[in-house]
Amino acid sequence: MHTNSKLIFAKHARPYFQPGMRVLEIGPDGDPSSYRQIVPDEGIKWETLDIYDAPGLTYPNSPLYAFPIADNTFDLVVSGQVIEHVAKIWRWMPELARVTKPGGLVITISPTSWPYHEAPIDCWRMYPEGMKALCDDAGLVVEKSFYESLELPDSIRSIPGRSPEWQPPRLRLAYRILGKLGFPVERAYDTITIARKPGA
Repeated sequence: MHTNSKLIFAKHARPYFQPGMRVLEIGPDGDPSSYRQIVPDEGIKWETLDIYDAPGLTYPNSPLYAFPIADNTFDLVVSGQVIEHVAKIWRWMPELARVTKPGGLVITISPTSWPYHEAPIDCWRMYPEGMKALCDDAGLVVEKSFYESLELPDSIRSIPGRSPEWQPPRLRLAYRILGKLGFPVERAYDTITIARKPGA
């Protein structure tokens, strides 16, 4: 989980989490996940699912396109830095919609600038128009979808790439100094999409 993903989640997704919600996070980066640490507890029941087995997972070793979860279970389904590793996204997105309650939300954050990285595969870079088409096909109504970078706010110009913590130390230092002078700095850009399942 890189810095920009966490910053975008905190700014744009966090306000949608309400006390007492039942939440499913797909592909968490730890226990608790980076996203879970950003959201205050407030009685939220936070469950997790992954295709692997790891400590703390609610649904370990889950089939990718057939979650072991009943229809209309969760108020909110969230995934970050997952969709790029899903080969058949046209089968995966309807599964997220299926386990979301009518009126509930599906929130996805995905990289647009990140270099190729297997986990175990790397297939997609998603821009807002692609996410809108995917959500529409899954029966979800997009409330907002856009891409941005919130990293290195002091830099005047930027080029899409990796987050600072994933850059070589000398390059990272050079960017911090030269970025304030107008030299373009490398930073991550991510797409966030917030979509609602129709119904009440």
